[in-house]
Amino acid sequence: MSRIGKLPIAIPPKVEVTLDGQRIVVKGPKGTLERTLPDSVEVVREDARLLVARRGESRRAREQHGLGRTLVANMVTGVTTGFTKPMQIAGVGYRIALTGRKLTINAGFSHPVEIELPAGIDIEVDPKASAIAGTRNQQGFNFVIKGFDKQAVGDLAAKIRDIRPPEPYKGKGIRYTAEKILLKAGKSGKK
Repeated sequence: MSRIGKLPIAIPPKVEVTLDGQRIVVKGPKGTLERTLPDSVEVVREDARLLVARRGESRRAREQHGLGRTLVANMVTGVTTGFTKPMQIAGVGYRIALTGRKLTINAGFSHPVEIELPAGIDIEVDPKASAIAGTRNQQGFNFVIKGFDKQAVGDLAAKIRDIRPPEPYKGKGIRYTAEKILLKAGKSGKK
């Protein structure tokens, strides 16, 4: 039995869950999420909680059991509290600005990179964003990606990080706030 898959999922009072075969729809204060689960698992509602059970003991069913439970739990958490992904940009002249639903990133290229925000995703930019971010000894400035769909938040964070991943010598670039970058010493001159 899967340690994660066997845990029940509590349904908060303001959340509506609709089960239709393998399709599950979760409505809450932040929005609505829907997903079709694999055939190897099923969701059963018992009072104010959901249980995810597997159909059979095949390898595929065992693999999908914990995953199915985690996906449903993330849907319930997303429509009640939402998800955040804090990020950081550091480098001389590196800037980030939000204009309406368009995110503009200056990350050392000859042109700014513009990203249109998907529906259900918001970004909070630190007020110091208009100032020039520092390098090595300074932290740069932070921004936070917020949304109720965990997958959409993570996808946007990865897309933004891929614009200019952190480099290992001065630490310049875009990174997740919790990410640790091991800085290299660089070249040493003649002695």
